[in-house]
This record gives sequence, structure tokens and C-alpha cells, in this order.
Amino acid sequence: MINKIIIFLFVIMLVGCSTQQPIVRTTKPPYKKPTAVVVNTPKKPVPTKTETTTKSSTTKTSTTNQNTNQNSQSEILEATTRVKVTTAMVLDYISKYKDVAKSNMKQYGIPSSIILGQGILESGAGTGPLSSLANNHFGIKCHKGWTGPSVKYDDDEAQECFRKYELPNESYKDHALFLTSRAWYLPLFDLEKDDYKQWAIGLKKAGYATDPKYPEKLIGIIERYQLNKYDSEVLGTEYIPLNTKDQISLKSNLYQVSQGDTLYSISKNSI
Repeated sequence: MINKIIIFLFVIMLVGCSTQQPIVRTTKPPYKKPTAVVVNTPKKPVPTKTETTTKSSTTKTSTTNQNTNQNSQSEILEATTRVKVTTAMVLDYISKYKDVAKSNMKQYGIPSSIILGQGILESGAGTGPLSSLANNHFGIKCHKGWTGPSVKYDDDEAQECFRKYELPNESYKDHALFLTSRAWYLPLFDLEKDDYKQWAIGLKKAGYATDPKYPEKLIGIIERYQLNKYDSEVLGTEYIPLNTKDQISLKSNLYQVSQGDTLYSISKNSI
């Protein structure tokens, strides 16, 4: 009886093991960390050392440009040919020859302001053809009796003879001798040495220039660049700066000088 019961239970176990039943998974899948979403928030760029230096340099350059605008202004001068010069070029010319002009004033009695003013006007602040080719800053022609070097240059006539100098200082000295050795300029030396206006007017009356506006143009250059301060330095008098709107900083970009303003163009008619 016991054997039957054991066999019965064994059969039941075999039947249970062979039955198809769904498999239920009791273990959890491995945990996966959720993917993070990255949001790009724009940030203000931090200037690098190079960028900071560049910005600083740009600011300095801007300030420098403002300071040099005045020196970049230009004017047109009649120096055997029309030449365009900047204010900076004129100032450089003055710096080079002011001592020569002061020395000539002491020796020959011609105001420094007149000497420099004529030099600027007639040589184009040292950039004109004759000043470049022959160091001739006053356009003086050979005339009779000149035995020194010369150059040929087209002026009123083709290939006219102009004096040539080894150094610009020689041209300045020759200019002084030119004025002091001709009778029609002698009345100039009765004028006050610091009266550049009367000197400019007197030059025109003596036949120095054919342009009726020559005195006005010469005075304009003297006052704009305050050349009369060198007269005061030679005379030992107090210099009072001029208060004119055209002083150094020009209101207009160009200053037109007409034909006939130069020493060489009138000197041939006076000899």
C-alpha cells in the first residue's frame, strides 16, 4: 500500500515538471542612468590679453589721430610749380631754418618772420623743384654777374638759368644780399624790425611781387605759424601770441597762392 502511494506521488511530480508554463522574471533589469540634456547658455567672452592690448592701442591711436589731424591739413603753395604741403611739413621747415632766419635778421636787419614767410611761400616749404634740385629756396635767377653753379628750369621761358647752392643756408644768405644790395628795397630798412605787416606791404610797393594780394598772403603765413615770435626773440622783446582764427589749426584745408608770388618772377623785372 505504501509502495502504491509513493509511486502515485512520483507520477504526479513527473506530470508537473512536463507542463508548459510562462516564465516570470523576478530579477530587475540593470539600472541605466538617464542621459542628461545639455543646454548651451551663451556667455560673455572674456577679453584675452591680446584683445585688451589691441583695444587699448586702438584708443591710443584714435587719440593720436585726433592730435595729428591738425598737422595733416594741407595747403597749396606756389613754388615755381604748385605744390601741396601739410601743416606738419611747414612746421618741420620752420624748425630747420628758424635759426638761420634769426641769424640773418641780426646781421642784415630783415625780420625773421619775413625771411621764413618768404621761404615757406616760395620754396613750398622746401618741397618745390628748385629747392630740391638746387637748394634754391627763394627762386633767385642767375642774373648778370653770377658766376656760381646754376640749373636750367622752365619758368616764364624755357630753360631759364637759376642759381644753385651747395646748402640751403647759402640760399638764405643770398636772399639777404639780394634785398640789401638793391636800391628799391632800401626803404624797407627804415621800418621797425618787428613790423612784419609794413614789411610785407613794402615788399609789394618795391616791386617784389606782381600779385596785388601778396602782402595779405605773406602776412597770413606769418600769423598762422606765429613767425613773428622769432622777431621778438632777436629783439629781446616780449612776444604776445596773436589771437587769430587761422593760427596753426586751419579752418579751411587749402590755402591758394597765386602765380607771381615769388622773388625770381619779379627780380628779373627789377634789374
